[in-house]
Amino acid sequence: MLGKIKKFRTLLQLIADTNSKVNKLENELNDLKLLCGSIHANINSNNPAPDINAHEFKVFSQFGDDGIIQYLISKIAISNKTFIEFGVEDFFESNTRFLMMKDNWEGFVLDGGKENIERLVKSNFYWKFQLKAVDAFITKENINELLEMSGFDHDLGILHIDLDGNDYWIWNAIEKFSPRILILEYNSVFGNKNSWTVPYKADFQRFNAHYSGLYWGASLPALYDLSISKGYELVGCNSAGNNAYFVRKDVNALPKLEMPDGFKTSKYRESRDEQGRLSFVAKDERLKILNGLQVFNTKKNTLEIIPSN
Repeated sequence: MLGKIKKFRTLLQLIADTNSKVNKLENELNDLKLLCGSIHANINSNNPAPDINAHEFKVFSQFGDDGIIQYLISKIAISNKTFIEFGVEDFFESNTRFLMMKDNWEGFVLDGGKENIERLVKSNFYWKFQLKAVDAFITKENINELLEMSGFDHDLGILHIDLDGNDYWIWNAIEKFSPRILILEYNSVFGNKNSWTVPYKADFQRFNAHYSGLYWGASLPALYDLSISKGYELVGCNSAGNNAYFVRKDVNALPKLEMPDGFKTSKYRESRDEQGRLSFVAKDERLKILNGLQVFNTKKNTLEIIPSN
């Protein structure tokens, strides 16, 4: 019995030592990524191209958004170096993490997953920066109260909305905060002509709404019209075709784009079949899967059904 206990203790110590080594390697890898990203940003600063896609690179973002953000903050006058990002999961892969770690911006992040926020708070970088993380499921009814929890001036540096659901309705409900740079995730599957959003449902979750995971959020035309009405100008979309970049009109120093200019069709294939497995449906075939589902037309202010063609 004593021999088994000794072996168990040895195994526990081995696991602890392994975890320690893994954490150390992860920290060193993050430091290396930060260094490489900083070098890339410095090189990009000499790139005169006004097209935001010419400045893309990734460090902690999912796609090339780290580079786009670096370019925008070099061109737009920012009074308050603050950001708010929704739907960050654990923030390990996010569009504002590099901005925080390289440029020392202050941040406020929200996610509806309690486990995600707990992991973020325990991370090796959370304590190093002025970052506040809140576990909250965002609705149009609570969004303004949640934003005030940031303690930030309403003249925000960057606001990024990435909820995979009620994005249009949340942006529409925001009253006081006026970010200089606005990043909105759009659903490329809805196309560049349809002014569609999913109908508002406070507890909307994309895979509960439809097995494919393709029925979520809003089209770029819908988000474009809403943003224009709030005083913003479109300056481009990332090459991946999921994030649109707007700048507040009074501070915009970049060429503005009209619809459908700047629109990018997403190339990634994230659809699921009815068993939850990746089905890799691409391009126009994706919308066909959603035939018969209900959407809200923001131009006509009415509900309609996604047609079969």
